[in-house]
Amino acid sequence: MFGFNKNLDLPTRLQWKFAHEPELLGWTIRARNYNTFVANCMFVVVAVLLLGVSFIMYSVYEGMSQPWRTLSCVFFYVLMLSVTSSMTHQRMNFAFRFTQSGVECCEWKDFPEWALTFLKWLAGVTAIFFIFMATIDPSFLLGALIGPGGLGLTYLSMAYSKNYREMHTQYHHLIYEWRDFTQLAVATNRDVVDLKFTHFDQRLGRVVSWSLNIFCKRKQKEAVAEVIRPYLSPGVPFIKAKVNVPLSTD
Repeated sequence: MFGFNKNLDLPTRLQWKFAHEPELLGWTIRARNYNTFVANCMFVVVAVLLLGVSFIMYSVYEGMSQPWRTLSCVFFYVLMLSVTSSMTHQRMNFAFRFTQSGVECCEWKDFPEWALTFLKWLAGVTAIFFIFMATIDPSFLLGALIGPGGLGLTYLSMAYSKNYREMHTQYHHLIYEWRDFTQLAVATNRDVVDLKFTHFDQRLGRVVSWSLNIFCKRKQKEAVAEVIRPYLSPGVPFIKAKVNVPLSTD
């Protein structure tokens, strides 16, 4: 009804290497391709720091009426916590395609232009709000500097920072033949099928031994593993184990 299960639109530059072969299995999914435990820890640490900043703001706003004093601090905390969550818990887009020759994986992440638009409008609206409230209570001028001012600086740093844009824009097309894989594992801790491989990476110019994490939709990892298993070389181990998502093949 709401399109939550809608397939992702593939990048226009994507050209499947094995496009001439019938697709055995394929899907798109958004997933977290990083260590979620580390991300959760970072989020908790920042949440505690923001809570401390909010209490400092509360103590600074002594001249403000009690309801507005509490409201502005809560607003700041919730807003900054939302921004933090969008940075520590981002998802990557994935497309997987299985054929007789092997597995292809496209992973991409487009820069969130919507976030810039949201921040820009939010900074403008909150600035108008605080200026209006300052006509009633002058102490709101300080809130206008801290709240909308902080949002404005965040917007500028996101919009004009080349490093920030590169960090939030990625594209990789990964190609593996079935003979490359040396182990098949069904993760016990995530909806992931892990394939260890050894092959020559043309992008890096050397032989690489790493893991390909195939992110699956809920309760489908066993079925995906059963599709993969017959195409692997004889003697390749098939196990169930806890899988740690690698950060990079570089």
